[in-house]
Amino acid sequence: MPDHPNVVVFFTDQQRWDTVGAHGNPTGLTPNFDRMAKAGTFVRNSFTCQPVCGPARSIFQTGRYPTQTGCYRNGIPLPQGERTLAHHFKDAGYDTAYIGKWHLASRDPVSPEERGGYAHWLASNILEFTSWPYDTVVYDENEDPVRLPGYRVDALTDAAIRYVDSERDKPFFLFLSFLEPHHQNQTDSYPAPIGYEERLRQGLRLPRDLEALGGTSDDHFAGYMGMVARLDEAFGRFVEALHSLNLLDNTIILFTSDHGCHFKTRNGEYKRSCHEASIRVPTLFHGPGFTGKGDFEGLTSLIDLPPTLLHAAGVPVPPQMQGRSILSRDTWEVEGEDDVFIQVSEDHVGRALRTRRWKYEVVALDADGWNDMAGTAYVEAHLYDLESDPYELVDLVASPVHAEVRAQLRERLTRRMVAAGEAAPRIEASPGQA
Repeated sequence: MPDHPNVVVFFTDQQRWDTVGAHGNPTGLTPNFDRMAKAGTFVRNSFTCQPVCGPARSIFQTGRYPTQTGCYRNGIPLPQGERTLAHHFKDAGYDTAYIGKWHLASRDPVSPEERGGYAHWLASNILEFTSWPYDTVVYDENEDPVRLPGYRVDALTDAAIRYVDSERDKPFFLFLSFLEPHHQNQTDSYPAPIGYEERLRQGLRLPRDLEALGGTSDDHFAGYMGMVARLDEAFGRFVEALHSLNLLDNTIILFTSDHGCHFKTRNGEYKRSCHEASIRVPTLFHGPGFTGKGDFEGLTSLIDLPPTLLHAAGVPVPPQMQGRSILSRDTWEVEGEDDVFIQVSEDHVGRALRTRRWKYEVVALDADGWNDMAGTAYVEAHLYDLESDPYELVDLVASPVHAEVRAQLRERLTRRMVAAGEAAPRIEASPGQA
């Protein structure tokens, strides 16, 4: 058995937190996630800190906010000087591998210089542009196209199983990155495996926010959940492969997603908002340090996951990482002033704070979401009381009764922005309270 455990990241794309049974979803479509969450560590309050594909991936690879790396929107390659998880694991003696969607390079196929230090490579920069649900094309280390058979989720999972089954004399770090349940951009659809959408349309109930706000959910939610179901089946199959190879007990597994999906209820597309549907994701750990540990209740951000992986594997956490390993917290229970800091780009330049009770967002007055990383002046845009309004249907940002709450949150958000490396902003009250 190696000195260090193996490490696997099972990374889905655009998966809402409430798609899994562990979060109360009644459909029974995620038995493998639910079983592993119960056996390992279920991170009950897990959030992305940037609800856009490329920026979220830059956070996961570097442990740094996009405003530090420059990858604040899609289409900006990860700077080649940035050290990633692959570099840190390689330095600790690991074999490193990346399979699936990358979204941090300037082209397809991805050049060796833009692969973030990963050795084994079977990936596309923008997987939805090189493949279709039943026509998966990725590129290998030589930049040659590789066509993989089967539904895209299964094709990538098969490739991952082949990788872990190869002989090696060192531990491995595998990052397995899916497109599903993200939409297929060219058709603006959620193509589930054959027959899944039709079956799930019978009696499938929408989450409360989608029931109230609609968006495209009547057309898309059944297909989306069909994709979630197939991901869970693939997750179970991958775990069973590790078990059959006698690797499961010495492999740390992290299952999580880059952001959620609000089905065009909060803006003109599917994410890029501060709402729970965009930022809350399903997350679990399993393996050494996590098996049998129970639920982790603290508010946890995507930026906390890279240092947690390194910490759990016995690899030094570099000081430039801006998150905090959940294993370093003093208690496995709820802590005092717990919050998550969120940066929003592309749709607008936003900064948000998610506490146990409140969701508070401000929007830049002097910055453009596509061309600017940050602003200097912001205005209050949203305030939700998550205790009384968990689906964020009543915006209290202009409520006189909540003026003191907004003042307290404004101060906390400012501290978080400065701690993340941003300049202290000017934040104006909501126009309704000006």
